[in-house]
Amino acid sequence: MDLETFEQLLAPDGQRLLAEVAARAGVESDLGLGTRLRRTHEPGLVAAAVTQNHLRGRAAAKFGADAPHLFFTHDALEQSTRTTVATHRASRLAATGATSVVDLGCGIGGDLIALARAGLAVRGVEQDPVRAAIATANLRALGLDGEVVCADAREVSIGSDEVAFVDPARRDGRGRTFSTADLQPPWDWVRELLAGRAVAKVMPGLAHDAVPSGVEAEWVSDGGDLVEACLWGVPFATTQRRATVLPSGATLVAEGGAPEVADVGAYLHEPDDAVIRAGAVGELAASLSGWLPDPHIAYVSSDAAADTPLARSFRVVDELPFREKPLRAALQARRVGTLTIKKRGVDVVPEELVRRMKLKGPTKALVVMTRVQGQGRAFLVERT
Repeated sequence: MDLETFEQLLAPDGQRLLAEVAARAGVESDLGLGTRLRRTHEPGLVAAAVTQNHLRGRAAAKFGADAPHLFFTHDALEQSTRTTVATHRASRLAATGATSVVDLGCGIGGDLIALARAGLAVRGVEQDPVRAAIATANLRALGLDGEVVCADAREVSIGSDEVAFVDPARRDGRGRTFSTADLQPPWDWVRELLAGRAVAKVMPGLAHDAVPSGVEAEWVSDGGDLVEACLWGVPFATTQRRATVLPSGATLVAEGGAPEVADVGAYLHEPDDAVIRAGAVGELAASLSGWLPDPHIAYVSSDAAADTPLARSFRVVDELPFREKPLRAALQARRVGTLTIKKRGVDVVPEELVRRMKLKGPTKALVVMTRVQGQGRAFLVERT
């Protein structure tokens, strides 16, 4: 979609067309609807309206009830921050006393929306003219104040009262990138910003040693999905590494203590991926009055049940043989026909192992196969 077509979509005729597409989608086939509408509207405008309606449907997973009122492009929707995550970050930034933010590379404005709703004055900078126009339209669609300028983020001046927010592109011509060397804007530029009043959203696989000195790295998961590492510039940092789990908002700071190591107890706890990436498994164990069965494996054990959003918990029903043939015999004796295997730190491919066992029976079972103090062990567990 080019800028001219998007402007036509915003005009009254384009808005009526969008409304008609939304009302008829699912009633008429896409082909039939498009054919009929092209008799009275420009083909490019019809295509844009049909695409917007499709993208709004997809966007509901990220933008919730706002999605039907917003505008998107395929790539920009893919790159946008989930509303839950953007809201968490905006709330935390507002709590620092910040009053104004400039989003350097704002895309279609997902983070601008969350920041504005948190009570911050917002300014967006976006080099792509279509995305800049969409960001402006999205703010207006939700009744939010803010301005968006079409410019190179590295060439604009940052006001003395503004916090810089940057979300470097994590895709290049080959697809998604996992290296800071491939980020755009460049990583060195982002690092310079983080020495001051700045916040950056980067890939969740960011290595600990890549975090600039004095900067806080907050790994964030949402609904069990590890979605990003948020870097808080030196003036905002309150610790070195943190895990935050949404939607609960539970958080855990990595302090670097040496956790106790002991055999598996009555319960096993599988830490959320944000906890693992932040290096806070030991702190999770301490919070649960637990320990690590193996110092190199991200499982926590305890003698007492625990209810925490920071981990999935399982009651240990029994220990089973680790080797395949005795394990099959033990499961057959329990009349297990449906088996799920969770593995960590052992050379097992769960799907292949389940297929080879050819189990038949009415019982379902969940087995954890992991390493305990260097040795492979298997445990029959049930979710608490």
